[in-house]
Amino acid sequence: MRFLIFQHIDIEHPGIFREFWRDAGIAWDAVELDAGEAIPDLESYDALVVMGGPMDVWQEAEHPWLVPEKAAIRRFVRELNRPYLGICLGHQLLADALGGSVGRGKTPEVGLGRVELTAAGFADPLFGSFSNPVETFQWHAAEVSRLPEGGELLARNDACAVQAFRVGLAYGLQYHVEITEQTVPQWRRLPAYAASLDTALGPQRAASLAQETAARLPAFARAARRINDNFLGLVTAARAARVG
Repeated sequence: MRFLIFQHIDIEHPGIFREFWRDAGIAWDAVELDAGEAIPDLESYDALVVMGGPMDVWQEAEHPWLVPEKAAIRRFVRELNRPYLGICLGHQLLADALGGSVGRGKTPEVGLGRVELTAAGFADPLFGSFSNPVETFQWHAAEVSRLPEGGELLARNDACAVQAFRVGLAYGLQYHVEITEQTVPQWRRLPAYAASLDTALGPQRAASLAQETAARLPAFARAARRINDNFLGLVTAARAARVG
């Protein structure tokens, strides 16, 4: 089994998923799109995982590599019909690439939060064994405002109406399930992220976010393990149907 990873900045990588994939013997290739790395042949991969980043889906003039990235996402999901997992920007790119809409949120959502699974979310194999509310770690200022055709809402909250959705075998999660103990300290050093953090929480609470989040890391790791195991089950079934 082999995964393809799209990254948009070096500090937004698969995080804790890397440990799970090593344990499962899964190989993966990471492509740093913002650094000009080329997208490889998609047919060689069993799943596509697309990470977050400080840019927005509509900034194609500033980041022209977004155009071929969206085309690759469309092909992987619509033509090849293979499993996809998008996190934050990757979630928004999935919606945009398939004809949905993404725009600025009412306010940045940064730090600890909760989302509610919908009835479809409870029934979906990706969220098997989860219960409401789902504790999350957030860091975003944009959001999906309209689902693409065939999209099914899986999770929401009052701050952001689309926290998770599914189209066929493709999933988007607005929140950062991949979080590790390095996430907050690393991201705070990026000016764009530091600004959104201060805007959302205020300087005093922003300064304590790493400590506040550290207490929740064991629970986040357990949730990430469940998401990973459920996603691997979907990838395994899709691969078996394709090659069997």
